[in-house]
Amino acid sequence: MTSLSQIAATPSSPALLLDEAVDSVSHVIVHPMVLLHVLDHHSRRQEATGRVIGTLLGRRDGRTVEVTNCFAVPHAERGEEVAIGKDYNKQMLALHLKANRKEQVVGWYASAAMSENGEGPDLIADTSSLIHEFYAGESEEGDPIHLVVDTRLKEDAISVRAYRSTPVVIQGEPLANLFHELKLTMESTEHESICLNKMVTDGNITSNSNEDKEPLLVSMEKLFNLLETASNYVDAVVDGKIPPDAELGRQVANTLAAVPRIRPEVFDKLFNDSLQDLLMVTYLSNITRTQLLVAEKLNASLGI
Repeated sequence: MTSLSQIAATPSSPALLLDEAVDSVSHVIVHPMVLLHVLDHHSRRQEATGRVIGTLLGRRDGRTVEVTNCFAVPHAERGEEVAIGKDYNKQMLALHLKANRKEQVVGWYASAAMSENGEGPDLIADTSSLIHEFYAGESEEGDPIHLVVDTRLKEDAISVRAYRSTPVVIQGEPLANLFHELKLTMESTEHESICLNKMVTDGNITSNSNEDKEPLLVSMEKLFNLLETASNYVDAVVDGKIPPDAELGRQVANTLAAVPRIRPEVFDKLFNDSLQDLLMVTYLSNITRTQLLVAEKLNASLGI
């Protein structure tokens, strides 16, 4: 099937029918984390890749679809042929459903694709109908949505559009798909709003010397300064340089009492065990990173 952006028809033409259901989707709600994931996926794509696609997860309530999550899916487009990583999509979907069983497949996303004339990317590619048919079988309702993130950057903004597909039937035979643009709104939960505000705030603040250091190093320096201040105060009171303060003495005594008494050999064992656990986590992280790099190289060489 081909995808049509515009088609001329009149109600009096019995040869052309648009098979549109009464309870079809009319409103799409997208969470900001989905948009950030799509942009990250697009920025990490291979240079020869025109666009990226992925699976949208969320929930459907009547004619409203709420997109809350997504994951990338490898694919390859050669002319009018499309190859989709079906096994990869199945495995990733199973992992996501283990974490959140309330989510379901509601559609698929794509970034802007390169047009055939090479002048620039198109929002709806000719092969979009083939991918849409695949996700029609993956979604429970059989009516997936298509989310397109405009990465052409023609303006100083990134626009997001949602579509649903309607088959065009001529004399009982399906000829093409017509993509209708749907109403789309961006909504965020409370914790998502906090994260976004933090990202915006940190982006506007110039970093100083403390922000460039490791958080653990900054915390240890603050702790050392506090201990040094308390130690100097106690030494000054013992030497008679300053008069004693009963309230400060009680605070120092309570602080020392809160520190657990551990024999040096026990402390060394606990510290070494924690250090070994940390080194093991670092080692496993490095192995995972290496495997991901190898997988990316293999996918690039195989053209997936």
